[in-house]
Amino acid sequence: MIPLDRRSATQIAADVNAGRTSAVAVAEETLARAEAYDAVQPQIWISRAAREDFLAAARAVDARIASGETLPLAGVPFAAKDNIDVEGFETTAACPAFAYSPEASAGVIERLTAAGALCLGKTNLDQFATGLNGSRSPYGIPRNAYNLKYVSGGSSSGSSVAVAAGLVPFALGTDTAGSGRVPAAFNHLIGFKPSKGRWSTRGLVPACRTLDCITVFTDDTADARLVDEVVASFDQADPFSKALVNRPLAPKTIGVPRRDQRQFFGDADSEYFFDRALEKLGGLYEIVEIDYEPLKEAALLLYGGPWVAERTAAMEDILKTNPYAVDPTVREVVEAGLPMTAVDLFNGIYRLAELKRYADTLWDSIDMMVFPTTGSTYRVLEMLEAPVALNSNLGAYTNFVNLLDMSALAVPAGIRDNGTGFGITLIGPADTDRALFDAADAYLSVADLPSPPPLDFEGKMQTVKLAVVGAHLKDMPLHWQLTSRDATFVGAFETAPTYRLYAMAESTPPKPALVYTEDGAGIPVEIYELGVAEFGSFVAEVPAPLAIGTVTLADGTSVKGFVSEPRATIGAEDITALGGWRNYIAQLAS
Repeated sequence: MIPLDRRSATQIAADVNAGRTSAVAVAEETLARAEAYDAVQPQIWISRAAREDFLAAARAVDARIASGETLPLAGVPFAAKDNIDVEGFETTAACPAFAYSPEASAGVIERLTAAGALCLGKTNLDQFATGLNGSRSPYGIPRNAYNLKYVSGGSSSGSSVAVAAGLVPFALGTDTAGSGRVPAAFNHLIGFKPSKGRWSTRGLVPACRTLDCITVFTDDTADARLVDEVVASFDQADPFSKALVNRPLAPKTIGVPRRDQRQFFGDADSEYFFDRALEKLGGLYEIVEIDYEPLKEAALLLYGGPWVAERTAAMEDILKTNPYAVDPTVREVVEAGLPMTAVDLFNGIYRLAELKRYADTLWDSIDMMVFPTTGSTYRVLEMLEAPVALNSNLGAYTNFVNLLDMSALAVPAGIRDNGTGFGITLIGPADTDRALFDAADAYLSVADLPSPPPLDFEGKMQTVKLAVVGAHLKDMPLHWQLTSRDATFVGAFETAPTYRLYAMAESTPPKPALVYTEDGAGIPVEIYELGVAEFGSFVAEVPAPLAIGTVTLADGTSVKGFVSEPRATIGAEDITALGGWRNYIAQLAS
C-alpha cells in the first residue's frame, strides 16, 4: 500500500537541513512509494535509478549536510521527463531507436542536484514531446492518477502522474504547446511554465527549439517557487538562455476570452468550473473580456503553420533513417513539415509578428490573462479513436503562449465527478513569472477548492448522476427501476429556475413532463448515481414522449435527467406552481 501522507519539497529540505530526518530515510521512503505504485502504473517510468545508486546519492547529501552545508533541496526526490538529459540514465524521448547515453546532465539537472535534489528516474512522455494527451508512447500509456480510464495529459504524462501519485514532490516536464500545463489540470497540480530563456534548455531533446521550455509540476505554489529559485539563471552554454529578470506585476484587471468565443467541446463541467473561477477572481480583479481570435490564430500556426517544420527539423535524422520507429500519429504530425518552404516560414514569421503586436497591446488594457487550461478531458479509449482531433481540442487555450513569449502558471480550479481535474491558467507577459505565483496564491486563497479525491488504484467504476422528478422518486410507483439497478441516492436538489412541470394527459402511472423555458421556476428533483451500464439499460426503458437529457441545477451544475418532447405538453396540466410532483400527487389523493 502506498503511504497516504505526502511531504512537500519545502518540508523535506527543511527537515533534512535541520537533522530531523536524513536524505537516506527520505530516499528509502521514496523507493517504497515508487515500488508500491508499480502495481498500479509501472508505465509512468521509462527508467528508474538502481536502489543502491539512489541511496548512495542520498548518503552524499547527508555527508554535505554533516559538513555544514545548507542545501535548498536537501534530500528532495524528483523525476525528470525522458527528453531531459540526466547523467547515468539513457535519454529516449520515448523512442527506443533514438536512445542515447548523455555525457552530462542538462543544465537544470546540474542546478537541482547541486542543491541537494535526488533524481529518482526518467518519466514517460508522448514520443518526442509531440502530443497533449499522454497516449503516444511505446512504453505504455500513463493514465490519470485519479481515474485510470482517463488520459493523464501530455506530453509530460509520467512526470505529472509521479507527483499526483505522491511518489515525488516535484517533477520536471517540458512545454512547447501546453505540455507542462494540460497534465497539471487533469491531475490537480500546479504546472509552472517559465518565460522562454528563464530556465536553461541545454540538454533538452528539442521539439521546437525556439519555443521549448522546461517546466515543473508540484502540489503547491511554494514548491514551484522553490524550484524556480534554484533553477532560474542565465546559462552561457545555452544560446536561447537570457538574463534573469523578475518583472513586477500588480494586477488589477484580467483578460478572459469573450463568452461567445469560449470552447468547452460539450463539457458542461468545464464551463461551470470556469464560470465559478471567474466569480472568485471577480472579487480580486476587474474582469475584461478580450477578443481571443487573434490569439487563436497564433495558436493555429504551431501545428497548422510553418512551426510544425521545426519539429520536423528536430527529428530529421530518425525520419530519414528509421521513420517506422516513430509512433504513427507522431509521424503523421511531424511529416506535415516536410513540404514547408522558406517562403512559408517567412510568411508565418510575418503573420506571427502582427499577432504578437496585437498581444502586446493587450497588456495596455489588462495586466494578466486567465484562460481555462483545457476545455475538456477524454477517456483513453476516446483519444485512441480520434488521436489528432481530440488532442487539438486540448491545446485550444495553450498553443499560443510560447509563440507569443508569455509566462504561464496552471492551477487547479475544480474536480469533476469522475475524479479528474479542471484547471485555469494565469498568463502574463514575459518575465512576470514570480508575480504569477503571487496572483495564484491570491486566487487559491479564495477559490474554496476541495481536496483532491482519493487516487484510483484499481480502475473506478464509471457512474452517471440522474435527476428524477416524478414517478421514479422514492416511494413512487417506478422507483423500483432505480433500486433494481443498485442506484445510490445522492440527495434532494432543485433545478435552475428555468423549467416548468406538467402532469401529462392519459399517463399510467401518472408521469410529469419537465420542460425548459425562460419563465420557469426551480423544480424539486432527487438525484441518484448509477453505473454506466445500468444507466444505459435505464435509458433504454424510458418511453416517449419522455427522454433523458441534461438538466441544469440551481447551483449551475448539470446532470442527466428526464426531459420531454414538445408533444408531452399536449393536453397536459401545468403544475409548476404546486412546487413539485409529490405535492401534485398529494393533491390528487385529497
